[in-house]
Amino acid sequence: MATGLARTEEWAPHPGAATANRAVAEGQRYASAANGTRSCCGGWQFVYKGVTPGNLYRVSWEAQWRDLDEPLDALVGHVYWGEMDPDCYVPGTATIWDYVGAEIDGEAGRTARFSADLVAPDGCAEVTVRTTLRWTATGEVVWSLPRLEDQGPNAARPAVRVAVATGVEETAGQRRGSVQECVDHYAGLAERACSEGGAELVALPEICLQWNLPGHALDRPCDVPGPETDRFSGIAREHGAVIVVGLHERAGDAVHNSAVVIDASGEVAGTYRKVHLASTEAMSGVVPGDGFPVMDTAVGRIGCTICMDSSAAESARMVGLNGADFLVLPIMGDHRASRWQPGPPRLDEERWRAIQRTRAMDSQLCMVVARNMSRGSCVIDRSGEVLAHNDGTSDYVVAEVARDDGYRKWNGGCFRQVNWRQRRPHLYGAHTVSDPTALTRLRSRGA
Repeated sequence: MATGLARTEEWAPHPGAATANRAVAEGQRYASAANGTRSCCGGWQFVYKGVTPGNLYRVSWEAQWRDLDEPLDALVGHVYWGEMDPDCYVPGTATIWDYVGAEIDGEAGRTARFSADLVAPDGCAEVTVRTTLRWTATGEVVWSLPRLEDQGPNAARPAVRVAVATGVEETAGQRRGSVQECVDHYAGLAERACSEGGAELVALPEICLQWNLPGHALDRPCDVPGPETDRFSGIAREHGAVIVVGLHERAGDAVHNSAVVIDASGEVAGTYRKVHLASTEAMSGVVPGDGFPVMDTAVGRIGCTICMDSSAAESARMVGLNGADFLVLPIMGDHRASRWQPGPPRLDEERWRAIQRTRAMDSQLCMVVARNMSRGSCVIDRSGEVLAHNDGTSDYVVAEVARDDGYRKWNGGCFRQVNWRQRRPHLYGAHTVSDPTALTRLRSRGA
């Protein structure tokens, strides 16, 4: 049975919230106007029959608006897998539902383009596409008729075997005499993670190619690509694995604390340069990076942060917002997970796991954490589940990470979509997230 539009109807959660609706352009476009109150919430819904469970559907439509202060707030799209009553706004726990995101183009006729690729759940034969105007006392929007395109059976992506290779805690901190010795050591670990552990993604620790060498960070940086990274490129190519290598990188007249992402082809997919330097590192001559790139690789989209970056919540959030599947975190330690008074640092593993699990959940990606001292290195999926953890006795740990994990809230909503769609970024600009003058407003004893 082909998928087809069964009916079109107005929807509202309450008569006092209902929009003023009208069909235009011979039923191919549908208008919703605000009702004069900020409690305005309503619009249209379109019920399609003949849905095939397990198939991938592309849902899309456009909206043109006028007199809306904030279209990201006012214009909303949903897909409910099943039939929805026109006055229902709490679908219960039996209905699977998805947000449909929009790209806002204020320059081209004030247009929002909604689209999503979604998989029809088991037992589903109908789908309701709902368009909503809300939170505005003025303005109007004209929606195009949503298109529902059947892309055929969904091709599930296979799980990825992820390894963190650090060496055991007993020997992790031992001094080596040269960059070449570091290369040999960590290349050996990466090779074993691939050949023995079947790893398809391997994470190595922070600046591991210069880790614990005598002297200064400016003494022996590496070129990227260069002979040191070429060693790891060969391993990546031989095993068809992605390898993330931490090192001090020479870039023109600057030295960076960097993470190099080497793709399964052996080519450098990209380099991340640590944005938030540790307090002493920031006074060493090492230069911070200026962005959070996400690299397309054979195993998915990879972003990185390094050590002190983890203390700034924006770091992981930026990697998540940039569309990463994995966040690789080479790290020596975390000041929040150590003693809170002067003295030699010591790892508090309960705090450590809490930090990494929170980052995974808040940014909706898999955390791959490679600690120089081994213990605490881990792989955590985006639900916060610790899939692999090194207690300091293993040279490497491996976990299988599902890329199509299907995590949903208890009420049927996609966890990742809800996590990002609830944001209201237009409100954040005047506050500490993005205001460079906010530091001058911070006041604390001892600061």
